Formats: sequence, C-alpha cells, structure tokens
Amino acid sequence: MNPKNLKYHREHDWARIDGDTAVFGLTGYAQETLGDIVFIELPEVGADVTAGTPFAEVESVKAVSDVYAPLSGSVLEVNEEAVDAPEMINESPYEDGWLIKVRLSDPAEVDDLLSPEEYDELLAAEE
Repeated sequence: MNPKNLKYHREHDWARIDGDTAVFGLTGYAQETLGDIVFIELPEVGADVTAGTPFAEVESVKAVSDVYAPLSGSVLEVNEEAVDAPEMINESPYEDGWLIKVRLSDPAEVDDLLSPEEYDELLAAEE
C-alpha cells in the first residue's frame, strides 16, 4: 500500500512535501520491480534537479535504471546511509531509504504529480 501523505510521479518516484522543501524516493513498486539494489549514485548537495529528468542512477541485480525527479529544485541533503547501504531502499523505500531532500524552485509543479489514489490506478493499469 502506498502512503497517503505523499505525491507520486509516473516514473515510480515519490515526494514528501513540506512547505518549499521535499524529500524524494523510489516507490515500493519501483524497488520490487528492480529487485535487490546494490548501488546508487546520487547528485551532490547544491546540484539542481529538474522535474521529469533523471537525477540518480540505481543499479540492481537485474539492471541499471535512471531515477526521475518528481519536482525541480536544488539538492539540500543526500541520504549517505542509502549510498553506503543501498539495500535499505528495498527494505524501507518510504522511510529510511529516501534519496535526496530538495528546496523546490517551482512549488506549483506539485499540481502535476499524482495523488495516492491516482498512483494506485496507474499501477492497476500496468498490471
């Protein structure tokens, strides 16, 4: 079940929004589809990310995949623990396995994201 307090991107990423900042991560569906995550490359603090474009790369036992930014902004914090122990993305995709924290450059982009209910519908359509 997808947490109801998040917004979702069609590329299976989530955003937890708090004022003009947001935390990004991979959805449970994304980490299940990828399989065991063995490596993640995240942007540096201060880097800019743009909604709908890749900001990170995840390597699993199955493939290497891009991670798409759900919103635009500047990276405030990187989850170094997830870099050091990428399996935490599989174990706790919505809590400990978050990826980056961003100061939003265009908070209105939130309106383009999916609600939890819309994301559930997207997943149902993909099955």
